[in-house]
Amino acid sequence: MDGLLPELEVIRKDFPILERQLAGGFPLVYLDSANTSQKPQVVIDTMVDHLERHNANISRAMHQLGSESTEAFEAARDRVAAFIKAPDRDEVIFTKNATEALNLVANSLSWATGDLAVESGDEVVITEMEHHSNIVPWQLLTERKGATLRWFGLTDDGRLDLSNIDELINERTKVVSLTWVSNMLGTINPVAQIAARAHEVGAIVVVDASQAAPQLPVDVQAMDGASRPDLLVFTGHKVVGPTGIGVLWGRREVLDALPPFHGGGEMIETVTMQRSTYAQIPHKFEAGTPPIIEAIGLGAAVDYLDHVGLDAIHAHEQALTGYALEGLTSVPGLRVLGPLDAASRGGAISFELEGVHPHDIAQVLDSRGIAVRAGHHCAKPAHARFGVQASTRMSSYLYTTPTEIDALVDGLNYTRSYFKVG
Repeated sequence: MDGLLPELEVIRKDFPILERQLAGGFPLVYLDSANTSQKPQVVIDTMVDHLERHNANISRAMHQLGSESTEAFEAARDRVAAFIKAPDRDEVIFTKNATEALNLVANSLSWATGDLAVESGDEVVITEMEHHSNIVPWQLLTERKGATLRWFGLTDDGRLDLSNIDELINERTKVVSLTWVSNMLGTINPVAQIAARAHEVGAIVVVDASQAAPQLPVDVQAMDGASRPDLLVFTGHKVVGPTGIGVLWGRREVLDALPPFHGGGEMIETVTMQRSTYAQIPHKFEAGTPPIIEAIGLGAAVDYLDHVGLDAIHAHEQALTGYALEGLTSVPGLRVLGPLDAASRGGAISFELEGVHPHDIAQVLDSRGIAVRAGHHCAKPAHARFGVQASTRMSSYLYTTPTEIDALVDGLNYTRSYFKVG
C-alpha cells in the first residue's frame, strides 16, 4: 500500500506492548491511539534510567543529582521546542496535560488587564466539534466576565461551517479557540484561515493541537505571521510520551502579558508578606515541583517521532485512514461520522452501526483482541449535532498495519452476526 512506513515492522518492535496476546489467544490489535498512544522502549528506558540513576528535584538541590535532573528537564524543553520549531525555548511551558494548558490560558485571560482583558460585551468563539476541554474553560470564562460564547457550526459531512466567518469573528471577538484536528470526526480544520480572520479584528488565537501533534508536522515559525496561532497546546501521552505531561506554547509577548495561573514555589522572583513578584517565562507558569520524569520521557518521545519523521507518519496515517474508510463503509448498516476523504482528516474515525450500541460493539471487539473506544469521546455537542448519543471510534497510528484494519472490519461483521443484525 502506497504511503505506509517502509520500516513498519521494525517500528512495531519498538513498542513492547504490541507483542501481547490477550485472553482467548488473540493478538492485541490496538486501535485506540487517539485516546492514548503506546510507548516505545526508548521512552520507557529513558524514564527508568532517570529514576534509577539521576532522580532529584530540579532547580533546588545544589548536589550532583539535582544538577543532572535539572539539566535533563531543561533538555526536554529544548527537544519539545525543536519538535514544534519554536523560535524561543522559553516559550515552551510544561503543564500536566492539554486540559490544564487550556485552563491556564482561560483563567489567565480572565485575570488579564489591558489589551488581553476579557470584559462584559466581549465575545469568545469556539467550534461545535471541540473536546470538552476546549469548551468548558471558555464557558467558565464568559460566565464570570459577562462575555458571550459563540461557535462555528458543522456541515453535514463534519466540517466547520465557515459561511458566516466574518459575522461570527467580529470587532467584539477577543479570543478564538479551536481544535486543529477533531478527536471525534477526524476533521483537519483550516486553522490558518480562521487565525488570519481573528487577527484582522485583533483577537488572539488558541489552537488545541492534541490530535494534530502526533500526526502532522507542527512548525510555529513557518506559519505566516497573520495566520500563526498565538497559543498552542498538546499533550504528551498522544505523541508516544507518558501521561501527566502537556505543553503550552505561546508567543513571548502574549505569555509575558498574561498573569500567573498557579502560585507557589519557583514561579516567583521574590516574596514578602505584603506582595510577590514573578519569575520570567517559562517559570512564571510552572509553580511547584513539575512533572520531571514525565517531561524527560516526553523529550525522548518527540525525539523518536522526529527520527521516524512527521511527514512520513502523516503519509502513513493518510494511507491507513483511506484503507479503513474503504473497509468500514463496506460493512452493512455502518455510518462514518465526519469527512469520507482521507486527505481531509486524521486517523480517528467514529462510526455507528445500525442496531448495535457502541458499548456492545466495543465489548465484542475486545473479546477478539481489538481495542477501540466507545462513548461520546468528550465531544457531546458534536455527537448531538449528528443525532447520536455515542459512537464507536477506531484510531490508528504509526505502528498500525493494514492487517489490523482487516481484523477490525472482520470483527464488525462478526458483531453484526453475533447480534443478528439484518
